[in-house]
Amino acid sequence: MKKMNPDYIRAVRGIVNACPYFTLLSIEIMDLGWGESLIEIHVQEKHLQPFGIVHGGVFSSLVDAAAFWAVYTQVPEDLGMTTVELKLNYLAPLVSGRMIAKGRSIRVGKTLCLGEASISNEGGFLLAHGTSTMMLLRDLKIQGDSEWPPKYLP
Repeated sequence: MKKMNPDYIRAVRGIVNACPYFTLLSIEIMDLGWGESLIEIHVQEKHLQPFGIVHGGVFSSLVDAAAFWAVYTQVPEDLGMTTVELKLNYLAPLVSGRMIAKGRSIRVGKTLCLGEASISNEGGFLLAHGTSTMMLLRDLKIQGDSEWPPKYLP
């Protein structure tokens, strides 16, 4: 198991948390570790559908992001990824509070990777669970700073 470089984690959090889609949904990467991610959304009115509960698309975005960034921690520095399949089970509605997603890398292959994520509320009540399949791509890089600290510690 490799140890993530805290400077790299800070750099990723800074770029990703400020990206347009994360900003739009108010998604925030809280922490990354080897094969793990912690991502949150503080529910706001913009997340609610007409019946007053969090829209399913918000759940799916959060599951996809948490699974993606958990897997990303185990991917070599010269590779990027994109999601090619997302499966999700909605288990309970939410109207307010925080959505806390814990992502976990299941497998990193040569071309495809599999991750999973669970979303709970602040009390630990399970709201949704899903898996995400990602494809590795050689020329896909995080947009932003051209100078990145090493991804892993020696």
